[in-house]
Amino acid sequence: MKVLVINTGSSSIKYQLFNMPSGQVFCSGLLERVGDIKGILTHKTYPGTDKELKHVETKPIRNHSVGMARVAELLVDKEFGIINSANEIDLVGHRVVHGGEKFAKTTEITKDVKEAIKHLSPLAPLHNPANLIGIEVAEQIFAKAKQVAVFDTAFHQSIPEKAFRYAIPSKFYTKNGVRVYGFHGTSHRYITKRAASLLNKPIEEVNLITIHIGNGASMAAIKNGKSIDTTLGLTPLPGLVMGTRSGDIDPGVIFYLNETLGYALKDIKNILNKESGLKGLTNDNDMRVITERVEKGDKEALLALEIYTYRIKKYIGAYLAAIGEKPDAIIFTAGVGENSAVIRLMAVGGLLHLGIELDAELNKKGGGERCISSTNSSIAIWVIPTNEELEIARQAVGIA
Repeated sequence: MKVLVINTGSSSIKYQLFNMPSGQVFCSGLLERVGDIKGILTHKTYPGTDKELKHVETKPIRNHSVGMARVAELLVDKEFGIINSANEIDLVGHRVVHGGEKFAKTTEITKDVKEAIKHLSPLAPLHNPANLIGIEVAEQIFAKAKQVAVFDTAFHQSIPEKAFRYAIPSKFYTKNGVRVYGFHGTSHRYITKRAASLLNKPIEEVNLITIHIGNGASMAAIKNGKSIDTTLGLTPLPGLVMGTRSGDIDPGVIFYLNETLGYALKDIKNILNKESGLKGLTNDNDMRVITERVEKGDKEALLALEIYTYRIKKYIGAYLAAIGEKPDAIIFTAGVGENSAVIRLMAVGGLLHLGIELDAELNKKGGGERCISSTNSSIAIWVIPTNEELEIARQAVGIA
């Protein structure tokens, strides 16, 4: 079965074509700067286990429809393609960021599902509209394929009400759906499954603290294989310090910026989402650059990393309490979590009294799935690369 996974962002299209159920990747690609005169499309085809054909082009990509059409052309290209016709695609799995309370599982896309995704767009204004465009374009190009939506929020629908409700007037929940939804659920689900396998435990018995940190970041408390709490909320703004997002903040700061300093609400929204986090603290949101600055003695960059990792450390403590028993493992994943030894060390340093300690040498060694905890640590610490696209493909096949 050929399954095309599509992740449509506000200005990008990320895709992979899988042979399922084996999980073999036929091709993958990333189209960046949709709507720009200098759109960049990187397409990779894997004709054999030890071969890779790479094609990069820069050209104007007026909109997502034009971008998706070009992707479809490359899939059947004589040199870089892997299929003979778009009709060979059996399933298209779409990442959809916000499913609200309506979608607790992967769902075949219908007219009503599309309307629901549109209705939820105010809760994810940068993501759901783009996801919907990707769906509508794919329906036209891959007309014979079943279209399936995999929701980032679905995995967190197991969070109990005591954890997902905000202490604000109940009408905002009952009438408007204001609550914790959580995001990165596809990644947290994949990591939970993979950790259970690596730990040789049934998924229904595995307890974890999963730490997904990239430009966006979130943590989840996993008990008996299910999410019971997570750091992101109604929107992808709260919780950990992120690349450009503030994470947790006193709501009073918003009133102060508005009423005392005169900032309009739309400007405050932009500040907290696009000008805060690491960028706000250092004027840079690239963790590699910030780490290099620390190595050169930059105190501003060091403080930013201390703030960043202190927030992670606080949530580790909180989730130890939420799980209520010793977890099987703490898992680092995503771009920063998988690649930054410095961040991992700072995030769990000084926690031996909680049974958590890294092995400094193992932590420095990079590459793939690996346990990096010391022999003194009673809680295992792992690095497990995430694979959201493969999880989306598996979810899509699961309802086919």
